[in-house]
Amino acid sequence: MTLALEARGITKAFPGVLANDHVDFQLEKGEIHALLGENGAGKTTLMNILYGLYHPDGGEIHVDGQKVEMDSPSDAIKLGIGMVHQHFMLVPVMTVAENMMLGMESTTPGSRWLGPLSFLDRRKVESEIRELSERYGLEVDPTAPVHTLPVGIQQRVEILKALYRKANILILDEPTAVLTPQEAEDLFVVMRSLKEQGVSIIFITHKLKEVFAVADKITVMRGGHVVGSVLPEDATEAMLASMMVGREVILTVEKGPAKPAKPVLDVQDLRVKDDRGFTVVNGVSFTVREGEVLGVAGVQGNGQSELVEALTGLRGIESGRVLMAGDDITNAPPRQVLETGISHIPEDRRKRGLVLSYSIADNLVLCTYYKPPFAKGVVMNQEAIEEQAVRLIKEFDVRTPSAYAPADTLSGGNQQKVIVARELSRPYNLLIAAQPTRGLDVGSIEFIHNRIIEQRDAGHAVLLVSAELDEILSLSDRIAVMYKGEIIDTVPIEEATRESIGLLMAGVKREQEAVNG
Repeated sequence: MTLALEARGITKAFPGVLANDHVDFQLEKGEIHALLGENGAGKTTLMNILYGLYHPDGGEIHVDGQKVEMDSPSDAIKLGIGMVHQHFMLVPVMTVAENMMLGMESTTPGSRWLGPLSFLDRRKVESEIRELSERYGLEVDPTAPVHTLPVGIQQRVEILKALYRKANILILDEPTAVLTPQEAEDLFVVMRSLKEQGVSIIFITHKLKEVFAVADKITVMRGGHVVGSVLPEDATEAMLASMMVGREVILTVEKGPAKPAKPVLDVQDLRVKDDRGFTVVNGVSFTVREGEVLGVAGVQGNGQSELVEALTGLRGIESGRVLMAGDDITNAPPRQVLETGISHIPEDRRKRGLVLSYSIADNLVLCTYYKPPFAKGVVMNQEAIEEQAVRLIKEFDVRTPSAYAPADTLSGGNQQKVIVARELSRPYNLLIAAQPTRGLDVGSIEFIHNRIIEQRDAGHAVLLVSAELDEILSLSDRIAVMYKGEIIDTVPIEEATRESIGLLMAGVKREQEAVNG
């Protein structure tokens, strides 16, 4: 066994939290090593130490058999370690090539008329990027501005950026958290290609199926400790989930038949444009009733995001109507939408769901801070706000040392828990849940799924929008499939299969399937 990287007895504490407690970890050369664990288990802290972002309180790091000291990411980069963070570190207005050059600019001398001046050698860098893209199967246009690229391509840019810096050890921190299933499959192809060419990869994920799809070895962390390492062929999803959470986890949602009642949300012939002015929601109509979950399935980018933004007052509606319990809320502002009884778990938790500089306690009352018991007139009741925060942090298992910790100090999964806690704890008739479990571990997914079904069984209407087909199939009572801005079919759950919904997501209608079959 030849080790590319080894952590010995790594310990790291933050105020009120022992994030890593004498952690040992080994990465072999040319290996894809998956690291599993709940939100707050200490995975990202360990990786930040291995990348030089944090300095350990104790322990040693060895690279290629040699003990090393890292005081910054630049030290890690010099040792051949690259890291792709869950939230990308790219400058949107710059091109792919310009992002690659940041911190290690390639220049060419000026002319004899300009003396000692030199210029960025973009052509050289673009040529190198094209060569790297071809070598590793990472097709990217080096001249494209980053903000014009889909999320999956932006991730390729991050990986290429690490390879451009000569990384032979690659840390991928929850790389599929923001990807569609198709983009995730593309990433796995890239990871296998990198492995074949000698790159060693640490793969942090919450998704058990992904581990079995791509990993050579699996290590599980819980509560800052390593609880075990196994080979994929010796493990099961249930076994890994139990190791992560410390108890048996039910991976399938237990629910009885729906009892739909009167309509709550009625959407009529809705048309919505995106930021470029293109119509991306094109004549969409549907109804969500009390006591049911209507799932909206589709490959990301087929209008689902704009649909949710239009329903919640975050995007203008070109034509059509939105009725909430019979009241017309078409183009109503967000606060009025919320006042009609709509709760909203947004797709982008950092942009739409939280004020990152605010405390957890304040984020938990973002929609109700001006109402009793949290306010009396213009005076906020801090005691009531703190009391609710303490209760919800415990109820939703938010891992934090304090209710007054800023939201941006939480892991992505714990940020999501804060949003879910806020939206499920206030009065509402309709829950619009967009990607509600993105970035959550299996224990938290189990908890959120059960809460959504509890809300349905209590008579609430639920509109679920998710890129996770398993989630759609597990929770929905009816599935509406969006393709190119239209709902091309709505399928009762009794008639839905992975294959049939997958075909609809690709634009193959059921009658076409019958004709062809």
